[in-house]
Amino acid sequence: MHAPRDQQKTPSRIEVETSTRENGTSPLLFEIAWEVCRQVGGIYTVLRSKAAISQELYGDRYCLIGPYAPGSAAIEFEELEPGEILGPTIEKLRSAGTHVHYGRWLVTGHPRVLLLDFFASFNRLNEFRGRYWQDCGIHYPDNDSETNDAVAFAYLLAEFFEEFCRQNTANRPVIAHFHEWLASAALPIIRQRDLPLATVFTTHATLLGRYLCASTRDFYERLPWINPDVEAGERQIYHRYCIERAASASAHVFTTVSDITALEADHLLKRRPEKILPNGLRVEKFAALHEFQNLHREYKDRIHQFVQGHFFGSYSFDLDKTLYVFTSGRYEYHNKGIDIFIEALSRLNNHLIHAGSDVTVVGFIVTSAPTQHLNVQVLQAHSMLAEIKSSCEEIAENFEHRLLAITARGEIPKMRDLLRPEEEVVLKRLIHSRAKRDLPPIVTHHMVDEANDPVLNHLRHRQLFNNAHDRVKIVFHPQFINRTNPLFRMDYPDFVRGCHLGIFPSYYEPWGYTPAECAVMGIPSVCTDLSGFGAFIQANILDAEENGIWVLKRRHVDAGDTIDQLANVLIRFTQYNRRQRIELRNRVERMSECLDWTVLHPAYEEARELALQRAYPAHVRA
Repeated sequence: MHAPRDQQKTPSRIEVETSTRENGTSPLLFEIAWEVCRQVGGIYTVLRSKAAISQELYGDRYCLIGPYAPGSAAIEFEELEPGEILGPTIEKLRSAGTHVHYGRWLVTGHPRVLLLDFFASFNRLNEFRGRYWQDCGIHYPDNDSETNDAVAFAYLLAEFFEEFCRQNTANRPVIAHFHEWLASAALPIIRQRDLPLATVFTTHATLLGRYLCASTRDFYERLPWINPDVEAGERQIYHRYCIERAASASAHVFTTVSDITALEADHLLKRRPEKILPNGLRVEKFAALHEFQNLHREYKDRIHQFVQGHFFGSYSFDLDKTLYVFTSGRYEYHNKGIDIFIEALSRLNNHLIHAGSDVTVVGFIVTSAPTQHLNVQVLQAHSMLAEIKSSCEEIAENFEHRLLAITARGEIPKMRDLLRPEEEVVLKRLIHSRAKRDLPPIVTHHMVDEANDPVLNHLRHRQLFNNAHDRVKIVFHPQFINRTNPLFRMDYPDFVRGCHLGIFPSYYEPWGYTPAECAVMGIPSVCTDLSGFGAFIQANILDAEENGIWVLKRRHVDAGDTIDQLANVLIRFTQYNRRQRIELRNRVERMSECLDWTVLHPAYEEARELALQRAYPAHVRA
């Protein structure tokens, strides 16, 4: 529970605002999202990567608002006392019993943040539920905890804006930009109260669309004939659908992240988005081109170590002729195209075997799925490799001292003089203790329901069991990779840098940050024309394949055609030599500039300017 006010931690310092240097008619911008200061999905990346340019453009006129989550706030949030712009409003809310946290987000740009603790106001939940029916005409079941959270947050947010507008005696224009349905539940309340705000709503994926794609193989073909009321009702999300639809109808400007999502929103939410706001990234260029190639080599060596630990106790292969490909993202077997990924790897395996190729491909599937614990066999294999590494380093140090001593005497050393018999025994014991006949596991963890897991069942169906004769090996890692991971011991971006190719054959992907992140790090990738990123690349990059990004056709083609396309890309990629792969990475890295927020952020400004024109038609901006 939230601590009483007199027991709360005192903020480390008073916030000093510099907004007095701004023109009095310059608008204030609030950006509202469920993922402010806490990572749940892609919107976190949008907000975090965009924070620096937002802060640069707006200064202290910019503030993010989200729900208070104590665990993530303890890591990502620096609490402060507010200055003159927000101070009176926050004090008013606190005096009324609302728990408000103000401070800065500990990311590049260090933007101002307001976190509302809706959980501390759950004693008002029945009041909120009744008022939502009265204000918005939306009733929902009381056992839907996610909607309870959204509605409680919505009323605290509406109360904040109502009080802020009352305190805004200078009548400065205010923009409120909402992301996704959970954070946008306040929009119909704000519209019903006729608050003087310019509002923008960006949907990054429609709620109903995500549900339908998970259960419907021909979603885009059926889209014009889908009855959203019926479909939402059958899936018992009608109330959530109503909230999202009311939010899109209430905003002055409705936007989305891609043309494919705009088509979906038009049919399902009954409002065509007026602006497309592609998602960018903060692109940092190296002073010398070879620097990011050096990073690729460094992190590839770390993946080599993982592969040695995972596979080499059973058999070995030439790491200099090994390619690392991966897919990652939310665990949506069909929506994210994991089924296509496995099928294409199966065909690649057959091709390489029949061609007598000496190339090995290790395919990583990185996602978050229900697990019990790490596979003990996997953990033991990596522990044994660590023991071998430690012993080899100690012997190598002794070896170096002896080599120097013998050579300094003017003698040519012999192996028996460099490697002592007792050291040779240690190495033999380590080798024998590690040797095993079991095949390397295809999954690193024990799954909660291994018998019914779709990925494991597909791998079994295609007999991708990591046999010694297979040229394609599989590692299914059902947890996201980070530095504390006992198997990889590196962060996810470092893992991406160490791979050769990212593969994301999604069926439902409103934007697609994973291939964009690959591009920024100079790693070639594969996506589809049903992803917002893929459509963006097709519209903006000539000869995308020559620049290291393949866009597969998934729209209006069956899955078999897409599998054929991906298999052909993989076969071609395995035929590249090292120099060709280096040149491809160079071209990808140069192309990534088009994804920088400095290029894409103006679309956000256009949407907000349109909202200002509609909300303040008589207002003349300086």
